[in-house]
Amino acid sequence: MNIAGNIANIEERIQRACNNAGRKRDEIVLMGVTKFISLERIKEAYQSGIRCFGESKVKEAAEKFDSFKIDHPEAQLHLIGSLQRNKSKQAALFFDCIQSVDRDELVDELVKHSMFRAEPLKVLLELHTGEDTKSGYADLDALYKAAEKILKSGNLKPAGLMTMAPYTTDDNLIRLSFRQLRNAQKELEKRFPPYENWSCLSMGMSNDFETAIEEGSNLLRIGGAIFKD
Repeated sequence: MNIAGNIANIEERIQRACNNAGRKRDEIVLMGVTKFISLERIKEAYQSGIRCFGESKVKEAAEKFDSFKIDHPEAQLHLIGSLQRNKSKQAALFFDCIQSVDRDELVDELVKHSMFRAEPLKVLLELHTGEDTKSGYADLDALYKAAEKILKSGNLKPAGLMTMAPYTTDDNLIRLSFRQLRNAQKELEKRFPPYENWSCLSMGMSNDFETAIEEGSNLLRIGGAIFKD
């Protein structure tokens, strides 16, 4: 099946999950995760309706998307992989959103470099909820401190939260991970209004996106299911 067919199949599954959860399809963004994917195949995904793309490496993203972003102004590019401090300047100037903000030192670097942007850089705070890599803030207190830094900066725009559920077939563990993120969102909404600052819940990948939809995700990070042959 080609990319267009893969996307059509995913869309059917998303719609079924929305129906089961009593949600509307237009509440949810389908991101194409393009790590190791060629520009030709990225263009095919764009032609099939994908407008949000996620990359894990700054250098690879810049090489593939530099001209693509100019030619396709509707496309949004997010960094979803771990960001090293020495890549933070390039990332702050190139990406539309950085989802993997997982430590205060990185917040400080992004604040410093995003002052050169025409508009604030959107960021998501990553919460550790049990994924094997152990990346992300450890708890709510850590999220609160990071949120304060971001809101005071003027150069960064909080947009929500992200997490990676454990890679497992145990649906209960996956749901627990997603519910932790949803609960963290609610607490941040109370402490740091308005709601729009925390409205994005980036959770759900090729193996668990239907569960993520049922638990409130509104941004799905899907790579393999879109770009498989």
